[in-house]
Amino acid sequence: MMGLEQFVDEREPSDRTLVVLDGGGPEIIRQSLGRLFENQSVRVRDAVPETKQEEDTVVLVEDGEVIESTPLEAVYNAVLGVNTDLYTTGSRKLEEAALPAVLEGLEGVLFELQDYPASEREKLLLVAISRAIERRAYLGKEGKVRSSFQRLSRINDERGTRSVYERLSEEGLDVHLYGQPDWTPGPEFDVTIHGGYTEDFVSSWFVVYDPPEGVGDPGALVAFRKDRSTWRGFWTFHPADVTRIARYVEAEL
Repeated sequence: MMGLEQFVDEREPSDRTLVVLDGGGPEIIRQSLGRLFENQSVRVRDAVPETKQEEDTVVLVEDGEVIESTPLEAVYNAVLGVNTDLYTTGSRKLEEAALPAVLEGLEGVLFELQDYPASEREKLLLVAISRAIERRAYLGKEGKVRSSFQRLSRINDERGTRSVYERLSEEGLDVHLYGQPDWTPGPEFDVTIHGGYTEDFVSSWFVVYDPPEGVGDPGALVAFRKDRSTWRGFWTFHPADVTRIARYVEAEL
């Protein structure tokens, strides 16, 4: 299959597990993590730590080895305890959009997430990843950012999203925005617009930060709409993967 969807179809199911070490925190938060991933290939299970700890901790395990560890509170603050309005209205600042280590560690994993109205929670994971990649670009100060919105008017409709891309442009980044051409920014918004009606434009969700070698931390999210309320996608921080995706978008869109 050609198009951006090919990058999603290349992904394999995950053999990674999130283990929640009970530190005496609210059980309802531990349960919410399980619900977020209950339909994914990433498994979630509880465990009693060998030594007493002061807070609940999420540990990412692959092939029996611990890859990352993060306080459950950090995952709650990033995804479990918020809604999309926090991001789209700009209530959460770009500087605050760092991703917890255990979520960064899920890079490369194929996800299938429900959008509204099927779910009000699952898509938030992709929103959080998008902001985290945009934050990488903001901190890197150099390079290109390429992002799709299905409809370009969404940039103007979502105050927080427009603010993010205005800041990226003001920092000197080369910003490219993609979607159905139903809105044109004014000259004060220094971005390059790419409009189209193919599936790559109307059914994709991507955020790609491809900095010059040795500058900044690259990152890419690619998701494709499977049906009206389902997104299939993944994120990656491997420079070679990010560059490959960026080159496709540059050449084909």
